[in-house]
This record gives sequence, structure tokens and C-alpha cells, in this order.
Amino acid sequence: MGEIEEQAGWGFETLAIHAGQPADPSTGAVVTPISLSTTFAQSEVGVHQGYEYSRSGNPTRTAVEQQVAALEHAKHGLAFASGLAAEDNILRLLQPGQRILLGNDAYGGTFRLISKVWTPLGLDWTAVDLSDLDAVAASWPDDVGMVWLETPTNPLLTCFDIEAIAEMAHERDALVVVDNTFATPYLQQPITLGADIVVHSATKYLGGHSDVVGGFVAVDDDELAERIRFTQNAAGAVPSPFDCYLVLRGVKTLGVRMDRHCENARAIVDLLSGHRAVERVLYPQLPDHPGHEAAAKQMRDYGGMVSFTLKAGEAAARRVAASTELFTLAESLGAVESLIEHPGAMTHASAAGSPLEVPDNLVRLSVGIEHAADLVADLEQALDTAP
Repeated sequence: MGEIEEQAGWGFETLAIHAGQPADPSTGAVVTPISLSTTFAQSEVGVHQGYEYSRSGNPTRTAVEQQVAALEHAKHGLAFASGLAAEDNILRLLQPGQRILLGNDAYGGTFRLISKVWTPLGLDWTAVDLSDLDAVAASWPDDVGMVWLETPTNPLLTCFDIEAIAEMAHERDALVVVDNTFATPYLQQPITLGADIVVHSATKYLGGHSDVVGGFVAVDDDELAERIRFTQNAAGAVPSPFDCYLVLRGVKTLGVRMDRHCENARAIVDLLSGHRAVERVLYPQLPDHPGHEAAAKQMRDYGGMVSFTLKAGEAAARRVAASTELFTLAESLGAVESLIEHPGAMTHASAAGSPLEVPDNLVRLSVGIEHAADLVADLEQALDTAP
């Protein structure tokens, strides 16, 4: 497995608990206060203590921005009201007439944002197989301004070589955006591999408890960060102080949660790999999985997401998804409780009929941190409903 270098002096778990979170200077409180004030006093016109108005900046937001940026090994962090709000701000870096190379396996909401919101405003997109870099390079359009990838992808969990893609894109003057939601900075740090921008749905593993919606952008380049920060303030899609607090609190346990997510996922993969009803198991640790070598090179472990297809088709997939007791049938992912869904009819319905359409016999699992044996037993009884 590829080893991730931690920042000088502190390891990941220590940074998660302490980066951006000094004791409160006025009271000594060890938990970062929730600053609800919308405005801040100035001693003279333009003279203040770093904050003027909470849309532009807030002490609780600053704490989570510094915390997650440190974990991503980035100089700058910017928090947003949702993952899609974060993505929307990144897309504003492009000009009409520029093209996005989008991995052909990606979150349906990302595809909807690019194809339905930004394409009418002048951006173009092309879906490509980012695992075949020779083919991508041979057919590279002249107007590409950005390469957008997830690794592992949602929902097929394909993994791509971030370092190789970044090198290819930078030779052609394109920015590289990596959605690191599935891997989290605990398992993978794309900035260190050459990515220009890292984006998260903080709703997922960063928050970790299904109780907050948020987004996050990590950037190492000062000029890029300033452009995104300007739009963050100008467009105003910022999180509330309480939402920032919930993400801040969730991230403190990210390392220990991800260890359990990964451990439980392996137990689920063992069940699925030998089950009569399962056509194929999709998990980056499996040697025949697309991008297994890339995952082994750049990830600490293989994550808590597992997908699989059913031999009996869509009806069986829907039946299994509706037959679990511990796995909750619901959208979203990355929290302490286990979730199950049918992507074709749920999270990826907006990709139907497009190059990003997903198989109709696909089931996606977000494996939580419950007792592994309980999860295995629950999924096993649900699989027994399949022909």
C-alpha cells in the first residue's frame, strides 16, 4: 500500500483534533465555540479583528477550513453549504467555450450540474474513460480547461491514477479537480499527487453522522484559492456556523471511523464474493477491480463503499435493497449507519440515457461501523430473496 506522509510533527489523527482548534483565548474552552454573530464590531472604519460579516468569514468556519485543509495537505480550505455548492464555485473558474473532461463514472448530481446548469451557460463537457490515458491523450480536445474525476468513483468504485492524470492535464494547461469524498483525506490526499483542487461533500464521511449538509474545497495555489474565495463570498453559498461545528466535530473521529468502515467493508466483500445471487462485486481491494493498481499505489486502504450487481437483474436488485433491516434504504453515504440503495433509480437517476448511465442491476452499499457480523447476517438474508 502507498504510504501517506503526514505533515511535519503531527500525524493525521492529531491534526484532525487540533488543527485550527486552539483553546478559546477568552475562556479556555477546548471545544471551538459556535460563533452565531452575523456581524462584528470595528474599532475604526475598516479596522477589525479579522471578521466583518459572517458571509465573508466566521470564526467557526475558519476552524473547519483550517482543519480539513491541514488533512488534505493544502494551504487553503473553503467551506460551502453543500457539496454541489462547492462544485458550482469550482466550475465558475472556467469561461464559456471551455470544456470539462469528466470521468464516465461519476456522481449523478455532478453530471446534472455540469450538463443541465452549466452547459446552457456555455461550458462543454466530454465523458471519457480516464483509465485509458493513451486514448484520452490521443483525442484530447483543444478547448479543455478542466479534468474532473472521482477516485474511487460513484457508484462503480473505479480508481484512477491521480498522478498520471495530473501530469497529462498540466502538460495541456488544464486544471485537475479530484472529488475525494469516497476516499477522504485519511485514505488519499490528491494535492500531494498533483491535483489542483480537491472537493468534498462534507455531508458524507467528513461529517459522518447523517446530520449535516456541507461542502469543502482544498487548494494549494494562492491565486486559485483567491478566485474561489471571491466567489464563495460573492455568491454566498456558505454553511451556517452550526453546520461548520458539526463537520468540525465529525472530522475529529474520521481516522478511527474510516478504519472501521474499511474493516467492515472487507467482511461484506467476503460474503458477496461467494454468494450465488451475485454477478460481480465492485471493491478496489479485489485484484481484478478496475484501477486496483492505482488504488494500491495511492490509497492507505480501500474504503467503506461496496457495490455489486445481481445475476437476476433489476427486479432482484430492487428486492434486495428493500429487504434489509440494519442497512437502511436511503440515499447518501459515509455515515456511522449502513445504507443501501439502487443507484439507477435513486442517486444516479439523472444520468439515465447518458454516457454515465449505471447498470440497472447495481446495488450500492455504504458500510457503516456497526458490528460486522450483524451487517453480514442482515445482507445475507436480503440476498436470499434474490432468485
